Amino acid sequence: MKTLPENSVDSIVTDPPYELGFMGKSWDSSGVANSVEMWSEVLRVLKPGGHLLAFSGSRTYHRMVCAIEDAGFEIRDQIMWVYGSGFPKSLDVAKAIDKMAGVEFKAKPASGVGFMNSSDDSYDTTLNQLVQIGESTDEANKWKGWGTALKPSHEPIVMARKPIVGTVANNVLTYGVGGINIDASRVDYVSEDDKDSAHQNALGMDRLKRDYGIGLGSFEGGWKKKSPSLPNGRWPANFIHDNSDEVVALFSYGDSGSAARFFYCAKASKRDRNEGLQELPDYDWRHDGAAIPQRNDRPFLPSKNHHPTVKPTSLMQYLLRLVTPKGGVVLDPFMGSGSTGKACVYEGFNFIGIDQDLDYVGIAKGRIQFAQDCKDSELPL
Repeated sequence: MKTLPENSVDSIVTDPPYELGFMGKSWDSSGVANSVEMWSEVLRVLKPGGHLLAFSGSRTYHRMVCAIEDAGFEIRDQIMWVYGSGFPKSLDVAKAIDKMAGVEFKAKPASGVGFMNSSDDSYDTTLNQLVQIGESTDEANKWKGWGTALKPSHEPIVMARKPIVGTVANNVLTYGVGGINIDASRVDYVSEDDKDSAHQNALGMDRLKRDYGIGLGSFEGGWKKKSPSLPNGRWPANFIHDNSDEVVALFSYGDSGSAARFFYCAKASKRDRNEGLQELPDYDWRHDGAAIPQRNDRPFLPSKNHHPTVKPTSLMQYLLRLVTPKGGVVLDPFMGSGSTGKACVYEGFNFIGIDQDLDYVGIAKGRIQFAQDCKDSELPL
């Protein structure tokens, strides 16, 4: 970033390390996401009024946001990406007490669990379920049903802005940034009934002037509403979901609470992860990109994109539209496998990506090139 001129990019959309040491990755425990110096450099290259969108983890988000604010950004909002596919990484307290007391356990493969706890370099089994052999102790029985973690179901995204110069209107005219693109990010209606319901709610007497700036006209005997020109789509919210049954069920009490009110995007599919990478070998992203031995009974499906935290392209497209002007330049200082760059191609934005891992840079180039080759003939995911 030090090679980039100041005030040269229109938006920053990025997925920094969560500083959790995820899957033993050294880059996820370096502290860089919490560095005021690093975010100060991000601030320098961003145009006044430009927005930063950065993902983080629920346990470490506050550290990153404090560093972003200390670097000089204004914290404008927090977007939640909510999903139903998280897996709880919890310690069974009762089993831990029994193990400490010498009770024997046998490890066996757990079906459908995507983590490997092998003690050597083999890929034969996934020993991540303990079956108890001996009897539980009285102390352990008191703690049956207790664990140490909740199921992860969301990732927060900070929305921050470089301070504007003068008024918003002056800043937008001078630098071309400073607002968020509401109309380009509206949530499509899922049906005509959904559209009618949304418009009826929008026409409520109490909300009419507040939400739409629509006046009231008088007539003999009372008041009537003027006919407004309502927008095509719901106002974008700071909530994004994956349309899973678990999330949709939270809003199933009627249309007024329907999850259709919010933009939804599932986690990255296998196709989204790997398209454009046909020439690369198969890897296991759970073992630092180690090549998978050619075994028919291996416990994991191979992947050419071995980055462990790939974000879905459609999610990145939505975030880009929200904060980037037409034809703008987007910077991702933590490019990873290139989801932001791939999304920029589909949305018509220019892209600058930075990453320290040459393997990931190669993967990002392949995915971005695929988008360039196919953007006119194939719909984005």
